[in-house]
Amino acid sequence: MIVADTSLIASLALRNDRVGGAEAVLRRDGAWAAPVVWRSEMRQILVKCMHREGMTAADGLRAMEVAEELVAGREYQVLSGKVLEMAARSGCGGFECEYVALAQDLGLTLVTWDEEVLKAFPRIAVNPAKFVLNH
Repeated sequence: MIVADTSLIASLALRNDRVGGAEAVLRRDGAWAAPVVWRSEMRQILVKCMHREGMTAADGLRAMEVAEELVAGREYQVLSGKVLEMAARSGCGGFECEYVALAQDLGLTLVTWDEEVLKAFPRIAVNPAKFVLNH
């Protein structure tokens, strides 16, 4: 099992330009976990697609359903204090630190394209291409 951030989840659900990397991660490890905040982040991505790219609400809902299937049964709460401490130390955002905190709590790898997170948490976070090569 891995912790997948919303960009990885969204790549599969929306079939965007990073879908190949996300599919490779899924083939390597099909059990994806996420903090509960992923849902709000995903909805925000879908709303942006609706406003900027003309996605319909029905298409957005279908993409959300695909995303929900990816993490079904593997959504977790994280401790606020831990997230705030990580954010203060690293300079990363609160949402990003939720994924890092979850990966640390579960003893898992966080797979993300977020360069800031990769740099701040090299023992926990790995980019999709490196994950596929090394796991």
